[in-house]
Amino acid sequence: MREYRIALVLALAAGCVAPVQARTAIEEARDDAGPRAALTAPAAPRASDHLECVPFARSTSGIQIYGDAHTWWGQAKERYATGQAPRVGAVMAIRPFNNSRLGHVATVSRIIDSRTILLSHANWSSPGQIERNVTALDVSPANDWSQVRIWYAPSGGLGTTHWPVEGFIYNARPGAAPQALPLPGSRAEKAPAKSMRSAKARGAERPGRRSDPIGAIIAGRY
Repeated sequence: MREYRIALVLALAAGCVAPVQARTAIEEARDDAGPRAALTAPAAPRASDHLECVPFARSTSGIQIYGDAHTWWGQAKERYATGQAPRVGAVMAIRPFNNSRLGHVATVSRIIDSRTILLSHANWSSPGQIERNVTALDVSPANDWSQVRIWYAPSGGLGTTHWPVEGFIYNARPGAAPQALPLPGSRAEKAPAKSMRSAKARGAERPGRRSDPIGAIIAGRY
């Protein structure tokens, strides 16, 4: 009898020392869910999340052209005004060149000077990336915007490639005078017509080529 009591006491003592094995339903559910239950895992990118240059240019310019970028210039001929001078809100159409087999389109967001503009575009520096107000520099020998260098984020400056430009597509009817329209959400404003006429008149009074210090610098370096 004494031995039975000793065995019972030892069993009770062991039960007090041993860890409790019972688990709540919440604990079991948490373990079954794994580490993703506490944090929301990022969604895998879908094809629709990869933003190409074409839909971005369409949304920022209002120019309703569809299809690959290299087809925009041809499609615009019968539907929109086109030209070789940049205007705010116009789309710059770049021909296929080097590793760009489908061409590229970008919206002009600001005019800096006769050879420098800012662009807003997508899918240039990296796949699907949106870039706003990045520099594009006219490096054409004739100062006609037929070749440009464009800001390339990985290098932290202008890319070295001279990209061939078809021209600019304006959000206006064919033959209509293009206007510099502010982009959605931008502060760009159209210059008063009087000021533009005065500038043209002053330019007509001066003989010879218009002064272009930026062009002179570029001509000497690029």
